Amino acid sequence: MPKIDKLLTTTPALVTAIDAIRRADFIAMDTEFMRESTYYSQLCLIQICAGSHAFCIDPLAEGMDLTPLFALMQDKDITKIFHAGRQDLEIFVQLTGEVPCPVYDTQIAAMVCGLGDQVGYDKLVYHYKNLQIDKSSRFTNWSQRPLSDRQISYALDDVIHLAEIYPRIIADLTANGRDKWVQSELESLADISLYQTDPQTAYKRIKARNSKPAQLNRLAQLASWREKEAQKRDVPRGRILRDDTLIDLAGSNPKTRADLNKIRGFPGGENGKFGPAVIEVLKKADAMPEDTWPLKERPPQRERPPVAIIEMLRVLLKHVTESHNVAPRLIASADDLEKLALSDTADIPAMKGWRREIFGDAALALKAGQLGLTVQKGKIKLLSL
Repeated sequence: MPKIDKLLTTTPALVTAIDAIRRADFIAMDTEFMRESTYYSQLCLIQICAGSHAFCIDPLAEGMDLTPLFALMQDKDITKIFHAGRQDLEIFVQLTGEVPCPVYDTQIAAMVCGLGDQVGYDKLVYHYKNLQIDKSSRFTNWSQRPLSDRQISYALDDVIHLAEIYPRIIADLTANGRDKWVQSELESLADISLYQTDPQTAYKRIKARNSKPAQLNRLAQLASWREKEAQKRDVPRGRILRDDTLIDLAGSNPKTRADLNKIRGFPGGENGKFGPAVIEVLKKADAMPEDTWPLKERPPQRERPPVAIIEMLRVLLKHVTESHNVAPRLIASADDLEKLALSDTADIPAMKGWRREIFGDAALALKAGQLGLTVQKGKIKLLSL
C-alpha cells in the first residue's frame, strides 16, 4: 500500500493517491474555497477520504495539474459523497464543464432520515457519531500559504467523518425501505443548469418593484451586461454596479455620460470607466422591438383554494412527516398544498411515487370525506370514515 501524504502539492503525488483509491466504491469529498472578491469560487483545498486513505489536495501549489482528479470525478463506478455539495459541484462544473457523477448528497438523504430540512454537517455528525465537531477553523483564510497542521487536520476530519457516516445512512434507508426515496432528488443534481448562470435571466434575481415594460427591458439588458462583465473580470457583480444602481439606471434611462452624474451610486459619474458601456447598453435596449422585451412574471391567476381544506392538508402533512420521520419540504410545499386543495389531479410531486403512497392518497381520501383527523392524547390520529 503506497504511502500518501496528508497534503498533496505535486502532480505525481496526486497521481499516486488517485491510483490508490481507484477501486473504492465511494469517496467522501469536500472543498474549501474563497469567494469574497471573485465572481467564481477560488478553489483552495480539496479533501478526499476513501477506505484507509485520507488526504488533501492543494490546487494552489505551483505546477499542480488536477487532470487526474477530474477524471476520477467522471468515473461512474465510484460514488462521490458530499454534504450540501451544490457549491462544491459548482466549482467542478466551472473548472471542467461537467457535473461529477455519480454524486450522493447526505444532506438530501438526511431529510428522509428524520433530521429535518437542510440539516447542517455538525448536526449530521452528532446524530451518527455523537461528536461535537471542531468549528474553530471554519472561517479561516484557505488561500493563505502555508497551511498549518491544524487547518489540514480540520479539513480532513470533515471527509473522514463523512466516509464513516455514509454507510450508516445507506443502512438506515435500506432497513426502512427508503433507499429509493432520495433517488429523484439526487438525480436532479446532475442537471448542469443548476450550476450555471445565464446572463439573459440575471435580471430575475434583482428585486425591482413596479417596473414598467420598457424599464424592465432596460434592467434585463443592464443585468445581462453586468453578468458578462463580472464573469469576464472574475469579480463580484457588486464590484461592477450594485443592484440599486441598475434599477436607477433602468428607470432614469440616461442618454449621455453627463446624465450619469444624476445616478446615485454610479462609480465615477460621467468619468466612470463603465459609463460608455452603460450608455450603449441603454441605447440598444431602447432600439429593441417590444415583442422581444422580457415579460414581467406574475403568479398565475387561479381560483383561491378553500382555506379549510388547505389547513386540513397541512395538518395531515405534519402528521405524515412526523410519523415517517421525513422533512415536510421533501413531500409538499405550501404552493403544492394549494394546488392539491383545488384539484385531485394536481401535477405535483406529492401525487407521484412514494410521496403519493404516504401522503397523496391519504390527502385525496381526506378531501373525499373518507378519512378524518382527530386528536388523541395530544397527537393527531387518522380515522377511516
